[in-house]
Amino acid sequence: MTLESFVGAIDTLLTAEILLWLFAGIIIGIIVGGLPGLGPPLGMAIILPLTLPMEAASAIILLIGVYSGSMYGGSIAAVLINTPGVSSSAATMFDGYPMSKQGRAATALAISATASAVAGLFTITALILFSPALVEMVLAVGTPERFLVAILGLAMITVVTRGSAAKGLLAGVAGLLVTTVGAAQPISLDRRYAETLYLYDGIDFVAVLIGLFAIAEMMKLAGQEGGIAEGDVKIDRAGIKEGIALTFKHPMTVFKSANIGMIVGAIPGAGATVSNFVAYSEAVRSSQDPESFGSGNPVGVIASEASNNGTVAGSLVPAISFGIPGSSSTAVLIGGLLMHRLQPGPAMFDPSGELQLTYTLLLALLVGNVVILIVGLSMVTRLGYLTKIDTNYIIPMVVVLSFLGTYALRGNPVDILTVIVFGIIGFYMVRYNYSVIAFVLGVVLGDIAEGNLYTALQLSDGSFMIFVNPFEYGRWLSLILSVLIVLLVFGPYVKQWWVKRQA
Repeated sequence: MTLESFVGAIDTLLTAEILLWLFAGIIIGIIVGGLPGLGPPLGMAIILPLTLPMEAASAIILLIGVYSGSMYGGSIAAVLINTPGVSSSAATMFDGYPMSKQGRAATALAISATASAVAGLFTITALILFSPALVEMVLAVGTPERFLVAILGLAMITVVTRGSAAKGLLAGVAGLLVTTVGAAQPISLDRRYAETLYLYDGIDFVAVLIGLFAIAEMMKLAGQEGGIAEGDVKIDRAGIKEGIALTFKHPMTVFKSANIGMIVGAIPGAGATVSNFVAYSEAVRSSQDPESFGSGNPVGVIASEASNNGTVAGSLVPAISFGIPGSSSTAVLIGGLLMHRLQPGPAMFDPSGELQLTYTLLLALLVGNVVILIVGLSMVTRLGYLTKIDTNYIIPMVVVLSFLGTYALRGNPVDILTVIVFGIIGFYMVRYNYSVIAFVLGVVLGDIAEGNLYTALQLSDGSFMIFVNPFEYGRWLSLILSVLIVLLVFGPYVKQWWVKRQA
């Protein structure tokens, strides 16, 4: 029956109507992802009511196409104008934009398309083959493990910080402090929002990102004549070939980052932004030349973009299996399933239930990654010309798009002020060599860590032993994650001590 469902899914996918909706969804997703501040949740939410008269398979495939396409599309703005089209492309900026400034925008965009597509093909194939085991893995992950994954991400500050360690830690703590604005979750405890409802939900992460990177970079470009690229811009097929070759030259980075994206994506509440930074940090940690990251190292772009599409595959596991949204994008997807009378749960993997539809969705993602590769590579030479446009034209366009995209997310006027304030903060952080990456890690992971810590302590009646005592609580994964955190934090110091002792 499983084989029959798989063959039936192939037949369904290869119909002209389904392929058309898949292609349309990916194109819409790339456009939405490339516009700063919008991203997949908003694009999917706009499309969702329009799918009501459609067949269930066509509607869900259109939504998944928007989701997958926007994850790649976010890299376009990240590489060309140092603005994350989606928050999960934040780490792409660290090396993608410096490559654009060096005149290698075509190479960076080709790397992005190739790494996204290859990682997506790998993770979707793995999901199809090993979906029962992945479902069991998701069941093993609870709030203690989610808290420890967030702490593991925060521990990456010791890896990604360059220069002064004190400045890196200070930036990370400042990022954590940003997440304390607003009502404390999940208990809704009032704190530090100046008695205004505009700050009740806290400071929006996307607004912080756009301010730190887009506005700060536009302030910097305001004193520069010409285009973004400081040298000669090479916009030719040689750059595309170089990008493809560089991606396949680092298969282990693609493999590791794709797996990180899939595993972290399967953890409800973690999402692509977390996997993005974890994959980038792991690339820095394992590199023989870590100092080159942040100044145009192609491996940084490979790691970041491979993790993005890997997360798409992983996030579908809790969404389809249990109806648990791993991110706001999968929350909209679950809404689409329910709207079309499809109940997320075991029936989605039951051969006598909706298994054929599940296989159709997974195969659509598989084909969608091929479409992303073709569309992405065909657009590279045209997109690269954006780096040659005079900054007098680019700056007002980026600023306007940043404000519009930010306001469109929540309709909260405080978000506009947030963009301005953090634009100024980002500008001076770069000038005085404070780690922007560490700051962003604090902002991303603060809410995740706090909410899951509170829930985990409720489960253990206030005992922190739930994180390290598997004999009493039966959570071996928590112990493993705790050991990894200790190794990550203290490992470099132990290694340094051992080298000195051997000397």
